[in-house]
Amino acid sequence: MSWWAVLALCGCAYALKAIGLALGGRVRSGGGGVGGSLELVVVPVLAALIVVQTAGGDRAIVVDARLPAVLVAAVLVWRRAPILVIVLAAGATAALLRLVG
Repeated sequence: MSWWAVLALCGCAYALKAIGLALGGRVRSGGGGVGGSLELVVVPVLAALIVVQTAGGDRAIVVDARLPAVLVAAVLVWRRAPILVIVLAAGATAALLRLVG
């Protein structure tokens, strides 16, 4: 890949982020039902991304140390633990399971 292609892709990514920032401010201040529906979509999209990254593999569901670590993190979020405790507990869970298995 040439440097011109890399620079063009960087420029496109920056432009998309700038457009999203500009339109996001308009949607929030513009009123109407769009802002509320955007807030409703955020949580399911993030949850879907987490599931895909945790259990997704090459055309198969992969169950390894990531899944119990995410479950530990979910329980700690539900119990309203501090974020540092959540990250350390999930990381320790994955590390111990990989060490054992």
